[in-house]
Amino acid sequence: MSAHKITIAIDGFSSCGKSTLAKELAKRLGYNYVDSGAMYRAITLYFLRNYIDLTDHAKVQAALDDITLVFHFNEQRQTSDIYLNDEDVEPYIRDMIVSEKVSEVAAIKEVRKFAVAQQRGMGKRKGIIMDGRDIGTAVFPHAELKIFMTADPEVRVVRRYKEMFAVNPQITIDEVRHNLELRDYIDSTREESPLHQAEDAILLNNSTLTREEQLETVLEWVKDRATNPALATATNQ
Repeated sequence: MSAHKITIAIDGFSSCGKSTLAKELAKRLGYNYVDSGAMYRAITLYFLRNYIDLTDHAKVQAALDDITLVFHFNEQRQTSDIYLNDEDVEPYIRDMIVSEKVSEVAAIKEVRKFAVAQQRGMGKRKGIIMDGRDIGTAVFPHAELKIFMTADPEVRVVRRYKEMFAVNPQITIDEVRHNLELRDYIDSTREESPLHQAEDAILLNNSTLTREEQLETVLEWVKDRATNPALATATNQ
């Protein structure tokens, strides 16, 4: 593959495996991976810890002014962990209490402006992979490769349930289903940067794909864009 590096934007619904794909791509390609969802989760954790009134825009902005988010590479896990004001909060941001609030927090205009500004700063150089809800539409509208991931709802529920059960054996599949349905609704209907497929994004339904099949498929898409800059440019016009 050519040394020409590109920007890869991955969007889609919760529990479609966006982060899993992005991390595997980053390892295979030697790209930097940024988990935008972790950023919103860290902000949500800060708001919960500090009892921030989400309807008070002044307090929300003041809280954001006190937040510093940085990714540090974890040698043991071979991935990047997010630090909130110098604290590694990776162990806490996946809790259900955060999952139940993150879509609501992410829908706040001030929060999205704060996060998008940081994400764009991280992506000034090529060779970056970022996943989220509005990466291809708002953060990197000119990304050479945009992917929109989806999967059958019940497939997503089972995937999320297995993930949550590993850390919370008391969780029920109905709780997980309700949480996903609520997040889908909020993500798709929010006023600020709602979740939708960019016109030039490639749809990837991975309901019946193995992780390896999915990875190899996307690597071919990356190869097309990385070895043919003209194709990437034309796609984004």
